[in-house]
Amino acid sequence: MLDFIMTHIDTIFIVITSVIAGASAIAAITPNTTDDKIIAAVKKVADFLALNIGNAKTASKQDSAAG
Repeated sequence: MLDFIMTHIDTIFIVITSVIAGASAIAAITPNTTDDKIIAAVKKVADFLALNIGNAKTASKQDSAAG
């Protein structure tokens, strides 16, 4: 399993980022908020997998405006 991941890491990365980008585009152009919630959940998982937790997270727009 690890050998497969290490051999195909570039393809795995491309697929994951493409799925997130496509889903974000769909969420941006549709008027309802259901898909926005799904995208937020997917982003939360991606942040966790990228170890963007705790103080490693980037500042949100709201945090940047306050500071």
